Amino acid sequence: MKRLSKLSAYYELTKPRIMTMVLVTTALGFYLASEGKAPTGLFAYLLLGVAMVCGGSSVLNHYLEREFDSKMERTKNRPIPSGIIAPERALSFGIVLALAGIFILYVKVNILTAFLSLLTSFLYIMVYTPMKRFSWLNTTVGAFPGAIPPLGGWAAATGSLSFEAGILFLILFIWQHPHFYAIAWMMREDYRRGGFKMLPVVEPTGERMFRHITWWSYILIPVSLIPVVIGMSGAIYCTGALAAGILLLMTSRRFVLTRSNMLARRLLPATVVYLPVLLFLIVIDLNF
Repeated sequence: MKRLSKLSAYYELTKPRIMTMVLVTTALGFYLASEGKAPTGLFAYLLLGVAMVCGGSSVLNHYLEREFDSKMERTKNRPIPSGIIAPERALSFGIVLALAGIFILYVKVNILTAFLSLLTSFLYIMVYTPMKRFSWLNTTVGAFPGAIPPLGGWAAATGSLSFEAGILFLILFIWQHPHFYAIAWMMREDYRRGGFKMLPVVEPTGERMFRHITWWSYILIPVSLIPVVIGMSGAIYCTGALAAGILLLMTSRRFVLTRSNMLARRLLPATVVYLPVLLFLIVIDLNF
């Protein structure tokens, strides 16, 4: 593996792919709550603050898991285990980045958005990260901070939360289960070497994990249609969300029936595609 430059290594510590998803879902919450009418300056400060808190939290996750990352093939070349970034420098970088982001959200957006961002960071760093070494429930617990970003976007636009914002949270919360269980199955041997108590590590047959994938995939379909029931979205979203949900369920079922790594690799991109499609449908429907 090509050795990263220092600048690239610091960038990698912020987990840019996760940050992108967080920013997109935050922007969605903001857009839906404001109906595209909120000041662009407020939106810019929101994205800047959220990006800094998310990036700082990811850096701190790298710091806390550095010893475990060094034992896994997938993560042994990360900036801290590989020696590119010293642990103490990563720690300082993560703390400063996260606190600066919370400060920006508090001063330039509002206290509720700053609190939600702080809560997300706390749950991710102080609850989910250590829990990965003690309980298979870490996947469900980790889904909570992963589903908070659209609430932050909603709060930034309105200064409050609502039932509609809660639906966005619920969709994201459910979606994360088939997504991360597919990763856990593919990487189960790596997770075992790293000492992480993922469900397919605790139960090698994967029976409970496959049941969970099936349940969450089924539940996602009616929950994704709640925006239609409450008048938040219309026919375009309804048709697309139903089709996307059924396709994701079919992909999940094929994986559950075969239990093969090959179909786990198909489920993972299916979940990755599902979410932006759903978000795109919400925005399109809102403008028609």
